[in-house]
Formats: sequence, C-alpha cells, structure tokens
Amino acid sequence: MPTHLNPQDIPPVKIALTRRSLLGGGATALLASAPPFAAEAGTLRIQRLAWAGIKLVLPDATLGVDLLADPSVWGAALPDPLPDLGDFKGDRYALITHRHSDHFDAKAVARALGDQGLLLYPASLGAIVAPGVSRVRSAPLWEPQMLGGAFVATAVPAVDGYGDPQASWVISGGGRRILHAGDTLWHGAWWQVGRQFGPFDAVFLPINGARFAWREPAAEVSSVMTPDQAVAAAKILGARILVPIHYGVRGADGYEEMSDALQRTQAEGARRGVTVQALKPGAWLNWDV
Repeated sequence: MPTHLNPQDIPPVKIALTRRSLLGGGATALLASAPPFAAEAGTLRIQRLAWAGIKLVLPDATLGVDLLADPSVWGAALPDPLPDLGDFKGDRYALITHRHSDHFDAKAVARALGDQGLLLYPASLGAIVAPGVSRVRSAPLWEPQMLGGAFVATAVPAVDGYGDPQASWVISGGGRRILHAGDTLWHGAWWQVGRQFGPFDAVFLPINGARFAWREPAAEVSSVMTPDQAVAAAKILGARILVPIHYGVRGADGYEEMSDALQRTQAEGARRGVTVQALKPGAWLNWDV
C-alpha cells in the first residue's frame, strides 16, 4: 500500500526572495509571504477578461494574467466576446501560466505591456520569446517576485493535462491575495499552497473538465479541473470567493467540455459553503459578497 503524508505534517515552504527577484541578480535574503507594502487595503480591482484572462488594477500599476485577444484561437467555438484589454495604466506587468496559445497570446501581451512593461513566466517553461516585449523574466516555483511596489507574484505548482510545463500564480496587491490556476488538473499541492499563502480573498480556477482528443490514443478523461474539483480546491485554499474561468467552448474539434460546468460549480459551491461569483467576460469582481 502506498504511503501518504498527512498534509498537516508537511512543513510550510521556506520562501527565499533573492536579490535577483528584486534587482536582477545577487545574494539571497528571506522574506515572508506578506502582502505588498505600497497599496492600502481595498484598492485592488479585478476584471475577468476572455477565457482564462484577468486584469488586476491598482492606482499606479496594472497586471494581466493569461491575456487573450486573438479571436482565431478558438474561433466560433468560443461564443463569449473577447473584451478589449483596455488601458494598462502605471507600471505594467503580465504573467502567463504556460505556453499554450489560449493562455499565452504574445500579441496581446505586447499590446498590454507597451515598450516598458515586464512579462513574468514560470522558469519551468524554459526561454520565452515575446516579440515587442522588452523586459522578460522567469520565476522559479515558490520564489516571490517583487513587481515594483505594487504586486508580489509567486509561481506555485500546477499540473498540465498534456504534461507540459505549467504553474499557477499567487498574487498579492492592494491588501488582497488571489490565486490564478490557468487550466491545471487537480493535484496534491493544494494543501501546501493553502498552508503557505492562504486564506485567499479570491481564487480564479478552471472548471470545464475538458476532454482532449488531439493526441492519440485519446484519454477520455477530464484533462482540466472539473467543477467539483474546483470547489474542493477553493475549500482547501481557504478562498472567500471562487471565480470560475476557462469554460464556454462549444463544438471545437477534439475538445469537449462539460456543458453545464458553471451550473455544477454553483451547485457544488452552495453544497460546500463556497461563494461562487460567476463573472461574464469584461465584468469586475465584487468584493462585497
């Protein structure tokens, strides 16, 4: 019989913030996973964009995650509108969870960042080519990255449905802490992430339980988190709000998602006492729920 550790016996991860995170190179110092120091609580606004994309807005900085603006990625299979990215005011940042084209739209990133913004990506992805982006930096897992005085972003474990490199992001700013989980599968690191960084003000989790037939032989199992799994993860993470992302595709060749993913998520959230806030693309998160 396999031996499993009790999550309560796993010590919190020792977070090392290197001077490379701050200045681009040098020695190591230690930093607790505390919220950023520059913005007052209550100033962070978050907008859901297309598919898995979100935008975080502070008075002097803007950060996007998994931006998507190219309608050809899903074509008619994604009937939801692709909201305009809008203005990225102040210091500009973009994060990606992995290389797949529905999570890394290089043109959208370049448009958002302009000629001064920073693209941050998980180090496991290897070298990233981002035409039109002048500043690109990788982030090892568990190592907080200081983004000016506005945000702190930390890459944490995720599992890709095809085994490609992927990470989720813990982001702190404006007195809030959130998690964005790309299109990860269910995995066993939720307890560790929750112990190190939780509770979370909001988590943005994929829910569509998609099955892929793009590689043979087809697995015929969900290769993205299902609604029940998203709610379970939110519960483990201590999330005050679960915002579903990564759903709404219909009729794509070789890609089949649960047709009632959002309704299932809402029902399971009600059963388990997790607040589910369903945002249409372009809508803003309401903290007062």
